[in-house]
Amino acid sequence: MDELMRRRVYGADHDDPDPGSRPGHVYVELVGGPLDGLLLDVTGWPEERLAVGAALGTELGKFGAGGRAVYGPVAADPRRWAWEADSP
Repeated sequence: MDELMRRRVYGADHDDPDPGSRPGHVYVELVGGPLDGLLLDVTGWPEERLAVGAALGTELGKFGAGGRAVYGPVAADPRRWAWEADSP
């Protein structure tokens, strides 16, 4: 868990002196694709939303600015979401 506590959180400002996770929050690790290694704060997300994943805005994917990276839960480890595709 200490390793996850030091990782950068998706959406944190690049200038943020502490872009890591916060105590009391729930995170999933993004695996693969343009956001590989980031943590996504899913604190308060309902189970239905956690079950389907998310399309996350990023300039790093195939579609550049305005594009999204689609991530979904890994069946064997719900604390990890795997990259599925890039979308416009």
